[in-house]
Amino acid sequence: MKELHSGSLFWPSTEEHYKKYSALSEDIEVQVAIIGGGMSGSMCAYALQNSGIAAAIMERETIAGGSTSANTGLLQFSNDIMLCELIGQIGRQAAVSFYAACRDAVAQIGKVAGRLEANSHFVPRSSLYYASSEQDLPKLRKEYETLRQHGFDVDFWEADTISQHFPFRRSGALITNGDAEINPFRFVHGLAEAATANGARIFEHTEVVSHEVTTDGKHQLATAGGHVVKAEKVIYAVGYEPEELRGQLIKPVMNRSFAAVTAAQDRNKLLHWHKQMLIWETDRPYLYMRTTMDGRVIIGGLDEPTEHPVDGERARSKRIDKLYDKLTAHFPMLDAPFEYEWSATFGESVDNLPFIGEDPAMPGVYYCLGYGGNGTVYSMMASRILLTLIKGEQHPLVDVVGLKRPTLQA
Repeated sequence: MKELHSGSLFWPSTEEHYKKYSALSEDIEVQVAIIGGGMSGSMCAYALQNSGIAAAIMERETIAGGSTSANTGLLQFSNDIMLCELIGQIGRQAAVSFYAACRDAVAQIGKVAGRLEANSHFVPRSSLYYASSEQDLPKLRKEYETLRQHGFDVDFWEADTISQHFPFRRSGALITNGDAEINPFRFVHGLAEAATANGARIFEHTEVVSHEVTTDGKHQLATAGGHVVKAEKVIYAVGYEPEELRGQLIKPVMNRSFAAVTAAQDRNKLLHWHKQMLIWETDRPYLYMRTTMDGRVIIGGLDEPTEHPVDGERARSKRIDKLYDKLTAHFPMLDAPFEYEWSATFGESVDNLPFIGEDPAMPGVYYCLGYGGNGTVYSMMASRILLTLIKGEQHPLVDVVGLKRPTLQA
């Protein structure tokens, strides 16, 4: 099994009492089998079961135990690729539709979080996306004009405005309204509990080791425990473990990143952080920061082009020390030390878009892979797209995020 993260994770410490699920102990038959019990798999199970489609999750380890636990919980409609650049890549209509779907997905996550019994710590926020250098300022202004032209709720702050609201100064910043933050661990467990309460079945410690198609067109999944799952449809929601996929998949680019969480800060010092905005920058790899409901700061970045998390504490600490220096450079008054720090694998596609849709070579097999910096947002988008496809209907975004899209055919 691939190691997806190393270090001490913050989110599992925020919820000690959560439901655990037994391993599959018998052969079962279900309409839709979902492989993977992280953010994507749980959202799909929730959406399907709420629409009357029986779903079952097979999770090799534990619910929310993989990449979800290393997710930093920033929800933004802006993407790693700017709208103005995406227009040049896939055309204006498709790019604007994709960005609008991201914006709608953030709002939908908020609605779903509000229905769950568990408190997912969903809080609407705005984002400050600042120019890392003077050279990035024209591109950032262009992005502001493009977003505003197409009806997105955005503002642009000049250097003086930034320094009036924050203890640092940058040449300019795009303000996006309609973003949010969430506790991904609590959210996924809340989704899982709601889905099972509505009839979904979840099996932890259940590894799928083979996938065959029977003569009648059904899908037969064999587990390491010797049991069989028969399904009409299968969704692969395996996160950053692409080697687990069957059928056709365009290989993603795998990297690793670093994140850390401080102890609770003095609330008066956080007053210098205007409206607890989410913060990120135009530089690549980029730095990002957010606060938590209990007054902590989460900071991440320093991406490196290798997929294996840093195992050694000393090697990891060198990167984490850099994150602390960057935090105090932005907010000199913050002094609470880091209490949690980790390194984690993440994946990106070559065209900066997620993989969502039916496998071109295997009818009835679907992928729900939110690769990129907006994984949680992509997961919500995917759950709605796949629900539509499984119901036998068409979805306009399939041509943008599906596996047959032109940007993957080079």
